[in-house]
Amino acid sequence: MNVSAESPKGRLAGLRRLWASLGALLMVMVIGVTGYLAFGYGLLDAVFQTVTTVTTDGFGEVHRFGPGQKVFTIVLVLLGVSTAAYSAGVLIEFFVEGYLGGAFRRRRMDREVRSMQDHVIVCGWGRVGTSIARFLKADQADVVVVDTSLERLATVNGPYVHGDATDEDVLREAGIERAKVLITALNADADNLYVTLTGRSMRPDLFIVSRAASKPAVAKLRQAGADRVVDPQELGGARMAALALQPHVAEFLDVVMHEEGVDFRLEQVEVPAGSPLAGQSLRSARIHDQTGTLVLAMREPGSSFRTNPPPDAQIVAGEVLIVIGDAEQVGRLRSLAVGQLPSGSPSGQNAV
Repeated sequence: MNVSAESPKGRLAGLRRLWASLGALLMVMVIGVTGYLAFGYGLLDAVFQTVTTVTTDGFGEVHRFGPGQKVFTIVLVLLGVSTAAYSAGVLIEFFVEGYLGGAFRRRRMDREVRSMQDHVIVCGWGRVGTSIARFLKADQADVVVVDTSLERLATVNGPYVHGDATDEDVLREAGIERAKVLITALNADADNLYVTLTGRSMRPDLFIVSRAASKPAVAKLRQAGADRVVDPQELGGARMAALALQPHVAEFLDVVMHEEGVDFRLEQVEVPAGSPLAGQSLRSARIHDQTGTLVLAMREPGSSFRTNPPPDAQIVAGEVLIVIGDAEQVGRLRSLAVGQLPSGSPSGQNAV
C-alpha cells in the first residue's frame, strides 16, 4: 500500500529514514576516526581528517599518507560521500515535506472541513472510534476524527484534527458549528463527560452520543447533555446473548443495519411540519402503495415507540417513522414526506 508523504504515517516513515541516514553517517564518522587513530593520529587530527575526507573539502593530508592510509581513505571517501549525500537528501526531503507539505495538507484539510455541513465528529480514534467511523462511512456520512495521537491518526482515511477534544478551539476546528452529531468515544469517562459538556455549551441543539465505560457514568453523561449514552460492553453482552438465543433475528438486524451491498435497510424518516403526511392515517397516506416501504414503528416527539402500528394510526408533524426498504424506496418516502414525490411511484401494491 502506498503511503502519502503528507500523511501522518508518511511523516513518521520520513522521520525513521532521517534517523537511519544520520545513524549511518555517524557510523561512517566513527569508523573514520577509529581508523586514523589506529594509524597513529591524535584525536583532533583524526576527527579533522575524517571530516575533510567525508565532506570532500579538500584541505589535504594532516600527515603524509602511506599505502595503508591511502587505501583506507579511498574506502572512507566512497562510503562517506555517498552516505553524506543520501543524508543531505533525506534531510532536505524531510523538512520540505514536513513543513511545506504539512502546511499544504493542513490547508487542504481545513478547506475540506469548512465545506462540510451536517457531518459527524468522532472524538477518539481507538477501537470503538474506528468501528464507529467505519459504519458511518458505509452509510455515506461525512466524518471528522479528533484525537491527540498522530500515530493513531496515521490510520485515518479522511479529514482529522490533531488535538484535545476537550478544547473548544479543537472542536471549532472540527466544524462543530455545522456538525450534525458529536460522538465522544474516548477511553476515560471523565474525558467523555468534559467533551459532552463542552459540546453542549457550544451547540445547545447538537445531537451528542457519548461512550460510557462504567454504569455510574451513564447518568452523569446524560446530565451533562448527552442525548444518548452507550456502554459498549453492555451492548456487546446484549448482542452476544441475542446471538445465543435468537441468532437469526440478531443476524437479520446486522444485515439490514450494517451489511454492505444489501438492498434493504432499516431507516428513520422524519415527518416535518407542513408535510402532506401529517394528519393522515397510515391507511389514507398509502405509504407502502406509493413508496414500497414498510412502516415498522412510529415515534411522536417525546414519546415511546408505537411498534407494528395499525392502519388507522395517525401521523403527526415531527413524528419519526421507522421503515424498511431499499435506498430508492426510502428516498421516495423522504420525498413524499416533504411533498415532492417523483412521478412513477410504485403501483399495484397493497396499501398499509
